[in-house]
Amino acid sequence: MANNIPRVKVREQAPEERVHNFEEVCYGYNRDEALLEASRCLNCKNPSCMKACPVSIKIPLFISKLTQGDIQGAGRVIAEDSSLPAICGRVCPQENQCEGSCILGKRGEPVAIGKLERFVADTLLDMPDNCAAPANCSAPTPNSTCGNKSKRIAVIGSGPSSLACAGDLAKMGYDVTIFESLHKAGGVLVYGIPEFRLPKQKIVEREIESIKALGVKIKTNIFIGKSIHIKDLMEREGFSAIFIGTGAGLPRFMNIPGESLNGVFSANEFLTRTNLMRAYLPDAETPIISGKEVCVVGGGNVAMDAARSAARLGSKVTVVYRRTEAELPARAEEVHHAKEEGIIFKTLTNPIEIIGDERGWVKGLRCQKMELGEADESGRRAPVAIEGAEEFIPTESVIMALGTAPNPVIAKCTPGLATNKKGCIAIDENCATSIKGIFAGGDAVTGAATVILAMGAGRKAAAAIHNYCQQESQA
Repeated sequence: MANNIPRVKVREQAPEERVHNFEEVCYGYNRDEALLEASRCLNCKNPSCMKACPVSIKIPLFISKLTQGDIQGAGRVIAEDSSLPAICGRVCPQENQCEGSCILGKRGEPVAIGKLERFVADTLLDMPDNCAAPANCSAPTPNSTCGNKSKRIAVIGSGPSSLACAGDLAKMGYDVTIFESLHKAGGVLVYGIPEFRLPKQKIVEREIESIKALGVKIKTNIFIGKSIHIKDLMEREGFSAIFIGTGAGLPRFMNIPGESLNGVFSANEFLTRTNLMRAYLPDAETPIISGKEVCVVGGGNVAMDAARSAARLGSKVTVVYRRTEAELPARAEEVHHAKEEGIIFKTLTNPIEIIGDERGWVKGLRCQKMELGEADESGRRAPVAIEGAEEFIPTESVIMALGTAPNPVIAKCTPGLATNKKGCIAIDENCATSIKGIFAGGDAVTGAATVILAMGAGRKAAAAIHNYCQQESQA
């Protein structure tokens, strides 16, 4: 029986080698490995994996196509619901979503759905003149001139929610333009996630080219809210509707003494300079100094990305986290990789002061030892200080990886655009904001979340924008 086949292990770069470079850690499946892993799928009649996918990819169907050797067919199935499969196959938390709901995982190991999605996407990216657009696509693709352009839609930001929204709207036949404030499109995909987890030229840029091939136009170096006000897009530029997908790029700090010292970074700055500006290259125009010893404060995926990036820059890295390892919110795979790469974890430890030297540079981190008390609002046991128990950790740099909030610029520059108490854009059940014709989704609405959840929000908004435009046409 198919479920007696053990899960096919994925090949990876050796830890002692990868810690010295920024090349991708996971090599992915080859064709034989992918077909063998695909054969494990039970093709459930009531697939719980599909229900757990935020964009509802028809997982059993694409895997069935794959087992038949029909890779293009598998790609078309995925493309019906996902615009960024090569990206999602790499960075989505499948263990908490599709794979976490796989029936085989009840008694053994689930099907490696993410790795199979990645294999299909990577294979199609390497195929010349490939078209993996869904059958119901009405937009132009590399192989066709179909498409019935109608109203113009503006998309602000070019991260995963925006790309998903733009892709779906283009497939419906809309004239879509993305406005990006940075010099490269991709949002968090290019500035936040390290090269060793998500290659930029090999994957991100090519996935974005696939979106552009649908007819989507991308304009960079345009800061909506500053250089152009959002209402100008409708009143002067003639856009029928707008989607705001600007993400959550405003870093949070602890507000403890010493955070203004030289050598203190937000993870957002550290990763942006490393990923987008390639500060790790010897001839980088914007190098970053991390020091021989680095402390990363936090326990999420961003903390792992910062810690593993600092290790590749030659630093001895310690992750400082106020709960236990069991409560780490980062993906288990990322924690495993970090440990393999020599990163030290100090749990039940909470920074209370950053200590500087006479020159104003970081020299250490004063920490309070903690223990777990009662559960907090999130359901996790809250950390409680152990009176009189402190620890000093020598370090030359501190990277704060404590989460992010939406950038407030658009809200401040757009009168009438409602936000909640956390600074997130307020929307209704149809992704509509307080201003008619303006919609929003992704991290700008929810705060920092995952790539796939942002994509799901973008797809939902695209459907809402379509309904809005249809109603406006009939009015």
